[in-house]
Amino acid sequence: MVFSSIVFLFEYLPVVLAVYYLVPAKWRNVWLFAANMVFYGWGEPVYILLMLFSIGINYAAGLLVGKYRGCARKKARTALGVNIAANLALLIFFKYFDLLAGTLSLIPGVAIPKLGLGLPIGISFYTFQAMSYPIDVYRGDTEPQRNPLLFGTYISLFPQLIAGPIVRYKDVDDQLQSRVHSTEKFASGVCRFTIGLGKKVLIANNVGALWDVYAAKGAADLTVLGSWLGIIAFTLQIYFDFSGYSDMAIGLGRMLGFEFLENFNYPYISKSVTEFWRRWHISLSTWFRDYVYIPLGGNRKGLRRQLLNIVIVWALTGMWHGANWTFLVWGLYYALFLVLEKAFLLKVLERTPGVIRRLYTMLIVTCGWGIFQLNSLKAVAVYFKAMFGFGAGGLSDAGDLYYLAGYAAVLLAAALFSTDLLRRGWERLPQKVRGVLCPLGVCAILFLSTAYLVDSTYNPFLYFRF
Repeated sequence: MVFSSIVFLFEYLPVVLAVYYLVPAKWRNVWLFAANMVFYGWGEPVYILLMLFSIGINYAAGLLVGKYRGCARKKARTALGVNIAANLALLIFFKYFDLLAGTLSLIPGVAIPKLGLGLPIGISFYTFQAMSYPIDVYRGDTEPQRNPLLFGTYISLFPQLIAGPIVRYKDVDDQLQSRVHSTEKFASGVCRFTIGLGKKVLIANNVGALWDVYAAKGAADLTVLGSWLGIIAFTLQIYFDFSGYSDMAIGLGRMLGFEFLENFNYPYISKSVTEFWRRWHISLSTWFRDYVYIPLGGNRKGLRRQLLNIVIVWALTGMWHGANWTFLVWGLYYALFLVLEKAFLLKVLERTPGVIRRLYTMLIVTCGWGIFQLNSLKAVAVYFKAMFGFGAGGLSDAGDLYYLAGYAAVLLAAALFSTDLLRRGWERLPQKVRGVLCPLGVCAILFLSTAYLVDSTYNPFLYFRF
């Protein structure tokens, strides 16, 4: 089920919220768990079994690790190791088997048939979320949850189940047991959810249509202007699509009494690649930092080891995003710039005017999205040739000028909304003015988004495929 759909907005969500607030408090998690299962199994009910299996193995691992961590550390490590292996085995099997089979079959004499399995939606997100729980129990950062219903509700919580943010158990432990509900919190959640809906439906879907035009063009038809128009459109699309989902997840959480951590902080105003990754998909970056980078030694074993750790982390980050070798290249691409910045480039950038630093960062990020989105290295090479004037299409054509004129307004609006200028202006307004404008804005966005959705086809979020 998709948040940006008529079914979710006007059928599923009203029923979930109505029953949630009507039943006694002690039954709310029971209802929430049932609602989570309906949400997850809406399109492919068979994957509910996989979700229940993931809940079961991680729940059991938490109990075992908690039982032995104080008196039999070796047994606790064994239980944790088996659990991590089981989680990764599930992820690799469903997400990467066909990639590995196809790659190994390139070896003469090797023929491994592909299985053609459908990717369980959100498996990368909920696997990492579930796996962090027994690790935190082992470290003593949280206590094992003995109530399977509460743990199952945590893993399958529908607001952030499909595309994050990745929520750690220790951050919501108390909220699972007892959370605060108030009119103000609910209203804040509605506002945040509606902003996310507008980001997705009114901005991301529209600029995404421009990217689709240029992604479908052949090498002979790609011009310099056209290829830049296309990749800028995708750069804006993926931000508003993914940050919109995160806003909607945070808003839904508040409606149900939860507080989730922020996942985006205006990444496109960053002045370095390092800063960009502190602002983009914050929950994933911190997950890899805390569970991979620091255990590898972080920055505690000298510069050379630190740089190697960065490369390892970003190779894994790239592959986490998808079953295509282009994602590994994308991860290593960022590793290169992060290593350069850590080694010397940050010191150079500190002496550079801010506008130059921002242009440098956005150039790296925009080119990175080309590697991320195009489905082969050959396609990446063709597209980059066109971007930098080495393609066969020339500088521009009449079609480019037509699309530039047609999309100029939405591109400029999206670029403005991707900065913090409007937020800062909003915060300067008197509280009474904001109190009037906020509900009017919510109603306007909801009306326009609904009108758009009535005539639109299926429009999943980009990160659903991960």
